[in-house]
Formats: sequence, structure tokens, C-alpha cells
Amino acid sequence: MVLIVLILTYPNLPSLEVLTDYRPKIPLRVYTSDGFLIGEYGEERRAVVAFQDVPTVLKNAILAAEDDRFYQHGGIDYTGILRAAGANLIGGGKRQGASTITQQVARNFFLTGEKTYTRKLYEALLSFKIESNLSKDQIFELYINQIFLGQRAYGFAAAAQIYFGKPLKDISIAEAAMLAGLPKAPSAYNPVVNPNRARIRQQYVLRRMHELGYINDTQHAAALKEPLVVKRELAGYAVHAEYVAEMARQITAERFPEEVYSRGMKVYTTIIKAEQEAAYLSLRKGVMDYDRRHGYRGAESYLDMKDIQSDQDEAIDEALQEFPDAGDLIPALVLAADAKQIKVYRKGGEVVTLTGDAIKFAARMLDDKAPPNKRLKRGAIVRLLKDDKGSWQISQLPEVESAFVAVDPRDGAIRALVGGFDFNRNKFNHVTQAWRQPGSSFKPFIYSASLEKGYNPGSVIADEPIVIPASQTGSQAWEPHNYDGKYEGPMKLRTALAKSKNMVSIRILQSIGTHYAQDYAGRFGFDPAKHPPYLTMALGAGSVTPWQMVTGYAVFANGGYKVNPFVVREIRDERDQVVARSAEIEAGNETIRSIDPRNAFMMDSMLRDVTIYGTAAKASALLKRQDLAGKTGTTNEYVDAWFCGYQMTVAGCAWIGFDQPRKLGDRETGGAAALPIWIGYMGRALKDVPVQLPSMPEGLVAYGEGRERTYVYAENVRTQPDGEGEAPDTSPLPKPDLSTPPSD
Repeated sequence: MVLIVLILTYPNLPSLEVLTDYRPKIPLRVYTSDGFLIGEYGEERRAVVAFQDVPTVLKNAILAAEDDRFYQHGGIDYTGILRAAGANLIGGGKRQGASTITQQVARNFFLTGEKTYTRKLYEALLSFKIESNLSKDQIFELYINQIFLGQRAYGFAAAAQIYFGKPLKDISIAEAAMLAGLPKAPSAYNPVVNPNRARIRQQYVLRRMHELGYINDTQHAAALKEPLVVKRELAGYAVHAEYVAEMARQITAERFPEEVYSRGMKVYTTIIKAEQEAAYLSLRKGVMDYDRRHGYRGAESYLDMKDIQSDQDEAIDEALQEFPDAGDLIPALVLAADAKQIKVYRKGGEVVTLTGDAIKFAARMLDDKAPPNKRLKRGAIVRLLKDDKGSWQISQLPEVESAFVAVDPRDGAIRALVGGFDFNRNKFNHVTQAWRQPGSSFKPFIYSASLEKGYNPGSVIADEPIVIPASQTGSQAWEPHNYDGKYEGPMKLRTALAKSKNMVSIRILQSIGTHYAQDYAGRFGFDPAKHPPYLTMALGAGSVTPWQMVTGYAVFANGGYKVNPFVVREIRDERDQVVARSAEIEAGNETIRSIDPRNAFMMDSMLRDVTIYGTAAKASALLKRQDLAGKTGTTNEYVDAWFCGYQMTVAGCAWIGFDQPRKLGDRETGGAAALPIWIGYMGRALKDVPVQLPSMPEGLVAYGEGRERTYVYAENVRTQPDGEGEAPDTSPLPKPDLSTPPSD
């Protein structure tokens, strides 16, 4: 009867084509331009590895844990079945199983998880068929790549990266044993969720490896003692570029909607690892510095401590899982606190005692007079941050947001982009989605428009109070003022831009016409509809995104061309063939010329004064170079702070503000809050870049020397002095006095 069943069943078994033509689901992967992984998208996180590339230590660990007779049996291990049955009989219940690696392959590819005799029969028959058609190494390779190992990891190569943050070839004996223990019960033995049970399972695998002769006494002892550093965060990549990865995902999914998350596509972005990391760290520092300037706000939350039995209770770690890390801001539970010290349990198991400077920031929340719902006491949740010396100190999650983007003005390639303080907390991409007022950082586009109307850097405009009557505004009289409330009388455009004089900008706009300026702004990539044709445009009262601002400043950087920023260079399919590539039009192509090269040259000259003598003088002083140009921006009531600037090879824009617009605080100008972020990035981006200054284009006449240097369109000159057209003075300028820098 059994023979008849086998004869009837075997021919109806499924084809093994899914094994012989193995095509696993491979996630969409996103990389930097220099090849570093920044994002993975798909239900299964998998990295396929060839059998010969699997380290021997892992192969041995898997055999020891799952099927030590794999290379001896024919698909079913009868010896193992008898051994398991005996152990179960003696143990009085089902304690051991005897599934071979081949059976597990059959189950994973063809069968469900139900436990019936019919399924067991099919599993056995499939195992025989697999063994008859594939070699042992082929079967083992399928197992290594297909098996589920928790944390959305499929296959051991993905698991090594997810749990330990390293490639498979670099794992140790202890790590191999931990991974090999996962197939039996990926949830129960998950080292992230159940570290103690995972450790017990790892010790069992190490013991089996030792008994089978795969490791010697010394290796066994060393592996048992080796501390394992398990990654707790899924998104642990070599580069902090979550906003870029998400942009790339959206672009790819829109272009290739079918199977985009399972066919193994690769997206290569334009960002550069070192520059992206510099932008990320600089933005984080800028935000944290701002946050510390405005004081400690108290406990983030509180835990009910009645169920906590001791200061090392596992329940603490479980409770802290509800508070995800925010980059280097680690959640911790206050165990005890007084005016002199705070004892905290840091997520991960370490108990830390903080004293002195480490708690100075939070001192006011240790006082008895502190608000009860914010006071630091037992049960409070706080954040820890390591200082420059590597010591823990009390910190907090900032409420303010920020954005930074840098572009190569020569072709539009995005070199770095950080869309917010922490992607996991706030996925809103402030670079592309945040419409904010640009304040004075918009003035260069008004000045550029004025140059086309006959003005030049030496033109003199009155810096005096101005009143626009109600008859002109249509509502009530408008009495704008300079940021510092001071007026200096007639001054040159060059000086007015460096000092960000509002009255001069308004008079310029009044002279050239608001509708003309509105249309002219469109040349830089701005939406004219977002900049109503009123005199308030001179003060940056319209709406822009950081993406638009860096696009606009790139025009000044590259000599007058509007390049279109792009973040994806190319997309490759599972065969590594290019299926899409960005259409790049580089600066120098006259089809994308936006403004006259003479205009761009004069604007560059004036914007360099801003970074040497003006509101951004810290830039040239700290970076020790005089080929930087840009403009600060601070909106009314200190709601938004900006700095946008460039060097000929890179343009960058930094913004800081609250998502729900509110005052940043007195003196939180673009120069104080946003400029440091830009400087931090540029320090890395320009590290090995020589100082470069643009050459004066034809059709300009130069007058004067040094700070008095000015330029005029040749056609606007009636009487030209001797020496017309001589090269502009590019000799080093005197070091500025930063003791009382001009206000924005």
C-alpha cells in the first residue's frame, strides 16, 4: 500500500525549477555615488552569497546546529530520527526534532508550516527528489540564502549585516554560532529581542561545534567569553542619508512600479559619503548647539517603577525599547537623582552615574521647585549624549528642525542632503517640502535684477527710513526698518548687501519695479507666484524651499547657468544593467544660460564681501579662504534663519526653524543659527580644493581697487578712464574685525 502511494505521489511532486533557477526576492538597494549602501526597501532583506564565499566557520556552525550528518544522508537522516525519538522517549515528550537541511529547503520553497502526516510525506518525497537532482553544496547554498533568521533577514549574509553590521566573511566563531542558532526559532532566539535565550542557544551551538571537532578547546573557550555587540536599530548604514534614500526610492518606484522591491534593483545617488556625513554631523551639531542655548526642558516621559524589581531588571530594557534612539541621543531611565548626581540606566544595560558638568545642563530640573511633570527623579526618561571626550552627559531631543543641501553648480548633482534632524522622528523632508520665507537670503536675486536695469556695485542708494502710505499698500501704511534699527545714509550697493540693509533693498525694488523682479526671480528656479509683486519681496516675504534656494545660488556660482539639481545618477537592474540614467546638462551649455555672465560676476564679487566683511564674516575667517560667497537670512520675528552660499565647485544652503513657525529667539539670526551648519559642511567639502576666483568676463569695465572695486557694463560707460578692462584685484583682502560683526 505504501509503495502504491509513493508511485502515485512522486510523479505529481512540483518541478524543481524554482531551485535550479533560483531567483530570490532581492530588495531595492540605494547607494552613494562612491558605493556605500544607504537604504534597503523590500519585505525581505536578503543578500545572495555563493557557496564558495561562505566562511567555513559558518558552514560548520550550521551543520553543528541543524544537521551534522548532512553530507552522509540522502535527504532523510534515519540515524537522527532514531536518536531524537530516543531522547524524546526518555524525556517524556517532544524535545528534539530531526529535520535535515534538505527537508528545510523543501519546506521553505514548496510547503506550508502545517504539521500533518500528508505534509510530512510530501516533505520526505521532495527531499529525495532534491537530493537526486542537486549536489549537496547546491542544497546547502539554497539553505544559506533562503532561510528566515528574524529582523526581516533572509539568508545568513543579510543576517550578519543586520545583527552585527559586518559582511559574512568577517564574522567570528562566536557570531557564527549565534547566527546558526537562529533557524530553529528566529523569534525565540533573536539576540535583539531575547538576548538571554539567544546566548543560551549560542552556547549550545558552540558546544556541538566543539564535540564535532570543528573548533578546539582554545577556540571554544574564547568564543564563550567573546562579548557580542548586537545592532539594535534596523537602519544601521555606513552613511546617515535616510532622506536621500527615501527620495531615491520614490523616484525608482515611480519609474519602475512593477516588482521594484523584489527584483534586486540598485540605485546610485549623487551624494558623496564623506560630504554627506559632514553635512549630517554639522546639522546635528548646529541644532544641538541652538537647543542648548535655550535651556533644558525636563524629563521626556516617565515610567511606572512599581514593577521594576532591581536596577538591572530586564523589564527596564524592554520598557526603553519604546523610546528609539535618535542618532547619538540615547534614551535612559533615571534610577536616582539629587542636586549633585544622577544615576541612570542606559538603553543596552549600562548603569551610569553622572556628576558635575555632565548634569549642569539639567540642573534646574533637579531642584524641588521644578515643575512636577518635568522634574528629574526616579522613573524619568532622559537622553544621554557623549561629549567630545567620550563621556556621557544629559541632553534632550530638540524641538527645532533644520535642513541642509549642497549641489555641484557645474552639473546639478546633489553632493549632500539632510532633510531634518532625525528621519525616524520626522520623515518630512524640509529640503524639498518646507515652504518658508527666505528673508534677506533672497536679496541677491533682487540685486541681480537691478544690475540688468543699469545699477552696479558702486551705485549709491540712500539707507534712510521709508514710509509706504496706505494709498499704495491698499490697507495700512508700511514702515519697514533695518534689522538693527540703524541708518547710515547714502551707501554703495556692495556695502548695503554686505550689511543686509533693508532700506536699500526696498528702494532698489521700488526703482526696478516689483513685477519685473517677480518675473526675474523665475530665472533662478523660483515660482513667481510664490513671490507676490509687493515691496515686501525685497525683504524675502515670499515662499521658497531650500532646494530652490540652492538652485538659485548655483547660478551665481557657475557664471550664470541654471542647472537642475538631481539626486539619482543611475538605476541598475538585477543583471547590473543600466536601465535609467539622469539627463545632465552642464553649466557652459548656453541653452541653460539664466543670467548674463557679467551679472553673475558682479554678484559673486558682492556676495564675497558678505563672507569677508558682512553678516557672514565668520565664514572666511574660520575657513581661512576668500573665495566664499553667500548671504544670511533672518525673517521677521526670528522665525526662520538661513545661510546660502557657495564656492565655485559647491553651493550649499542651511535653514533652521520650527515646523509650526514660531520665534527662534532674540539674536538667532541666519549668521548665528544657520551659518555654522554651512561652515561645518564646507570645511570638509573644500578640504583639498584650492582657492578659486572667477575671471572677469568680456564686456565689463572695472574701477577702483580692493573694497572700492566696482564694475560697469561696457555699454553703460560713456567716458572710460585709462586702464579700462584691467583684471579685477584678487590680492588677499585684510582680515576683518569680528569683534562687532554687522547684523543681518
